[in-house]
Order: sequence, then C-alpha cells, then structure tokens
Amino acid sequence: MAQKVQQPWADGPLKMVTTPMFETKKDDTFTIGASHMAVLHNAMLRGYNSIYLQAPHVKPEDYADFIGYSLTWFKFVKGHHDDEEANLFPKVVEVLGKEDGEIWGKTHGEHEAMLPGLAKFHEYLSSLPSPASFSASTLLSIMKEFEEPFDTHFHSEIASIASLGSYGDFPAAKPVFATWGKNSVKSAGYTDVVPFLFLNFDRTVEDGLWATWPPMPAPIRYMLVRVGGWWHGGWWKFASCDENGIPKTLYALGEKTEGDAKEV
Repeated sequence: MAQKVQQPWADGPLKMVTTPMFETKKDDTFTIGASHMAVLHNAMLRGYNSIYLQAPHVKPEDYADFIGYSLTWFKFVKGHHDDEEANLFPKVVEVLGKEDGEIWGKTHGEHEAMLPGLAKFHEYLSSLPSPASFSASTLLSIMKEFEEPFDTHFHSEIASIASLGSYGDFPAAKPVFATWGKNSVKSAGYTDVVPFLFLNFDRTVEDGLWATWPPMPAPIRYMLVRVGGWWHGGWWKFASCDENGIPKTLYALGEKTEGDAKEV
C-alpha cells in the first residue's frame, strides 16, 4: 500500500538508525538487542525531528498541546537514559564479566554530553509562565545546542551494543535485553510516553521488518495507543505517524510545504 506524505517529514534533519538486523542479517544476541534499541531510538529521533520542524509553524491556540507533546519527548528520552544506566548496563556487565568502563565507558561519556542540553530543554518548557509565552526560536536554539551529542549518541550506542558480539554470543544476555525492554515500556507513562512511542514508530521501514514489533496481541496495542492516548489526545496531532504506524503529514506544516513526497 502506498501513501504519499508531504515533505519535510520526520526522517530529518536527524537521520534514522539502520537496525543491525536489517543491515547485517545476523541474529546473535547483541545484534538483536542493538536492533530493538535502534527501533526505540528511531522513535525518539522522529520525535526530535517532529518538534524541530513544526515548532516555527505552531499556532498560538496549539501552543499548550505542543508544549505537552515536547515535554513528553523529554520524559521519553530521559526515562530511557535513566533506565539504561540503572538497569540495563549493570546487568550486561554482570553477564559479560567485564569492567563497566570497558563496555560502557564511551556510552557513559555520550550520555553526560547530551544531558545538560536536555535539562535546559525541559527547564525552558516547564517554566513558561503560560503557553502564550512559548517562543519557537528559543526552543530551536536550545535544541541546536544538544543536537550534535544527542545525534551522535543515538547512533553510536547501537554500534556499541552490536559490537559486544565480539565477546561471544552470550545467550544469557537475551533475557536481560528482553526483560529490560518490557520493563522499560511498563515503567513509562501509559497516557503519555507509550502513545508517543507508538505514534512515532514507522512500521513501514526496512521492508516492514518491524511491522509487528513489539510482539503483543492486537487488542493490547489498540488499548495502549487509542485508549491510553485519549487522555492527552490533543498532543498527538504533532506525531509523525498515525495510529497504525503509517507516516503522515506533520500537522503544523499542513499544506504549507510542497515538494517530494515520502512514498511508503
């Protein structure tokens, strides 16, 4: 099925991560773990892009919803980071029997590089005296400050995880990634972060490899997206995909932008 979406869409300015499973066709423990992480990272990258591209075009009557959407992106990214540091990384270290710095030293450094800018993003949006005080130029300036370390890390970490295969397959690491992934979703907000994830998750990419990911019964997916998303329904008009994971025209751009279409 082909659907055309007006450009620019949320696959830029930051580029998506190619999953190692699609790129290498391998299915070892760390290739799978890195690929699942890449799927999450791509939802966050689309989130960044959807905020960056739409901010200058948001109408005053939509400021409150856009701020809510943007703060949910922050919550998603910050929660993902915190959960990695507290749960995933220590367990991988334990399974591999290596020093933390040997495995995650570079990743810890990348986290530290992007955190100050993310904190500034949150502080600005959460301290506005009213939605009417929102300034797109101020937000974009803050985003540009942490864009490079954020972009670098969200690509580099995938390569770092995939490279752990050099130590061996370590089947014991499979449940570590699987459990972390499930708990990460469960601990996220069902009325904000979970809808944000699914509504920025393009199921058409990589020849549909991720069309049914994460594996769950269709009624559960329906509840998470449509029922969970109902509470903050106004926020999701800024998302990059519809409820079925199909790319859609970015709301704030509407018909303003003409050019090449994304065909899926």
